[in-house]
Parts: sequence; structure tokens; C-alpha cells
Amino acid sequence: MVATLPKTDARYTWKVTASSFLGNTLEYYDFLVYGTAAAVVFPKVFFPDASGFVATLSAFGTFAVGFLARPLGGLFFGSRGDRHGRKSTLMVTLTLMGLSTILIGLLPGFGTIGIWSPVLLVALRLLQGFAVGGEWGGSMIIVLESAPPNRRGFFSAWPNTGGFSAQILITGIFAYVYTLPDDQLLSWGWRIPFLLSAVVLVVTFWMRRSLHETPVFTKAVAADQESGTAAAEAERPKRGPIRTIFVDDWRNLLLIIGLRFAESVPYFLLTVFALSYGTSALGLEKTQLNNAILIAAVLSFVSHGVFAAISDRVGRRPIYFFGAVVVFVMAFPFFAMLHSGSMVLIVLGYVLILNFGHNAINAIQPAFFAELFPAERRYTGAAAGREIASIFAGGLTPFIATALAGQDGSRWPLVAAYVMIGALITMFAVYKAPESFRRDLSATGETVR
Repeated sequence: MVATLPKTDARYTWKVTASSFLGNTLEYYDFLVYGTAAAVVFPKVFFPDASGFVATLSAFGTFAVGFLARPLGGLFFGSRGDRHGRKSTLMVTLTLMGLSTILIGLLPGFGTIGIWSPVLLVALRLLQGFAVGGEWGGSMIIVLESAPPNRRGFFSAWPNTGGFSAQILITGIFAYVYTLPDDQLLSWGWRIPFLLSAVVLVVTFWMRRSLHETPVFTKAVAADQESGTAAAEAERPKRGPIRTIFVDDWRNLLLIIGLRFAESVPYFLLTVFALSYGTSALGLEKTQLNNAILIAAVLSFVSHGVFAAISDRVGRRPIYFFGAVVVFVMAFPFFAMLHSGSMVLIVLGYVLILNFGHNAINAIQPAFFAELFPAERRYTGAAAGREIASIFAGGLTPFIATALAGQDGSRWPLVAAYVMIGALITMFAVYKAPESFRRDLSATGETVR
């Protein structure tokens, strides 16, 4: 029996939002600290016998492995969340996500345990990805379903700034880590960011314990499950949310895959690939790129709030399309700015792509994706769709970009073209997607088209 949620007020809505914000900060912190370490440290710690270029590809390969487990996590935890509730599922994903990251920070290097070191690294990366696959969908939906109907885009946007709050934390921590001598950096310094995730884990776990289940789940989903009289159940054979999303909602799953390219590709390109490319191919200082990322991360809080508030008035599709156009237009100019070596131009490039392109998309993505699915399979659909897309549009980006750029980075135009193609795919997906900002979140049974 699911507890009934009292009438929510503004304070409770912000409490749910803050809890999800911290959960997503931990999610992105775990993944981005891995990506940063993969670009700078892991080639020497876990793949010391490989050449520099091959070792970097190997490290980015383990980065991509985590994304392979994310769809499985999205399906597993999404189904659990649709059957047993959003809150209890999020407690499980949070715990698994935090513990796997801490264990990576305790992992011995290749010089200590040999081949078992990269093997265990991959195993923990898979566990991390499995947990993250269920975290995003649940943390966004618990906010969406608890927020005022006319402001759900605004409130659900704030947890999605977790990637930037995590980037601020990572930038600050690595600013210290980078000052360590190489022998200390490679022995114990790189472990500090992983072990510090325990702080965010404890705080978020404490906050989530006091949350209620969402009104939508309590009144629409749980009530139907208990009574067995839902209209959708009467009209078709009973089947679980996983099977249903692939049978009834497959068009929306394909749309989400297309919608993710203009968001995920530039994000991981600028926050993971560029750290390796800029230092190795262009001779830029790591601190230059980290400072550019830090400035864009701070500005992201403003841009998310603005774009999300506008989407609650004019709809999700216009804002999403605008962000994709910015990413398309800025693909080649960004590399020109990066090659200039000018700190002002590098920062400008990061701000234009991340704050005007990526943020316009990222701000409304939680609401847009979740609104595409009916209440009883919303968690499964949104989580699975996003994480399936992450394989193609996220985890492989640093690997593909490194391979396209070549050993000396001279083939960078291919990387820029790759970004433009991703933006075009997203524009087409927005054109085909339905407008969703006025949907009734309590509706069950019908596929949203």
C-alpha cells in the first residue's frame, strides 16, 4: 500500500527538487569524474603498456562501457518504479551509484594486480552505468509529478543542472589534483574525487528518506494496480511496462533517441574529449579548458531557469529546436575558437554551445521526455528511451571523436561534421515529435502521439 501524499506546497516542491538535484549531481559527478580521469590519468594507471594514443582510446572505451549498461538499468529500475513507486526505486539507484564510484577510487592499478585492474574497472563501470540508468528518469519524474502543472518544466529543469554542479565540483577538485607531482597524482591523487562522492551520497540519501510518493503514482498508477479496473487493462491483455513501451510506444522511443544527439554529443565533446584533444593536440593548458568549463557551468543555472520557464508558456518543441540549431551552427566555429588558443575565444565557444545550445535542450528534456508516456509506464519509457539513446549519442562520443580526429588531431573537421549530423538528427526528431507541455500527467493507457 502506497502512502497518500498530503497536498503539496511550494516548500515541499522545492524539497523534492533539491533532492533530485543532489541525486543528479551525484549521477553526473560519478560519470564525469570518470571521464576526466579517463582523459588524464587512466591511460597510465590502467593501460600502461599501450602507446599514448591506444591507451587513451582504451580509457575512453571503458568510459563508453558504462553507457552500455544504462539501458538495462533504465528498463529494470523504470519497471520497478512504475510498479512499486518512484521513491523506493530512487533509494536503490542512489546507493548502487555511489558505492560503485567509491570502489573505483579504491581500485589498485595495473602495476599492483595486473590485468585484473582494468577488468575490475570495467565491472564497476558497468555497475555504475546500471544504477545511473534508473536514477535520471526517476529523479526527474518525482519532481515532474509533484510540481504545479503550469510550472513542471521549470521545476524539472533544476535537477538536470546536476551535470553542471557536478562539473563545478570536479573542476575545483581537479584544480587541486593537477597541482600534485605526477607520482602522487598517479598513485593516490586521482582517487580523491572518487572517494569524495561519499559526501554527496550521504546527504542525498538523508534527504530522500523523508520524501513522499508522487500524487500521480498514488492516485493513478497505484490505484489502478490495486483495483485492477483500469480501462487499459480491460481493453488489452495484461503486460508489464517493459513490453508495453516496445509494443505501444516504440515511436516515442525512436524520437527520444533522435532528440538526444544535439544535447549529448556536444556536452561530452566539450567536457571529456576536448580535455584530451586540447592538451595533447593543441598544447593548451588543462587549467584553460577547466576554467572555460567552469564558467559555462556557472552560467548554466541561469540559462536552464530561463529556457524552462519559457517552455512552460510556449511549449517544449520551439525551445528544443532552437538549441539544436545553435549546436549545428557552432560546430566548426567552436574548433576555430579552440585552435586560436585565446582564453576569451575559448570561453565564448563554450558559452555559446553549452549555455545557448545544450542548455536550451537540457532544460526541458526531463519534462518533454516524461510527458511522452502515460502514467503507468512513464518511468520505464522515459528512463529506457534516454539511456538507449545514451549509447549512440553519449558514451561513444569521446571514443568516436578521438578516432575521427586521428593521432595528431589533424582531422578535427570530421569531428565538427559529426556534431552537425547529430544536430540535424535532433531537428528532424523535434519536427516529428508532438507538443506535450499541456498533457495530463495522470492519464493512463493511451500512447502519446
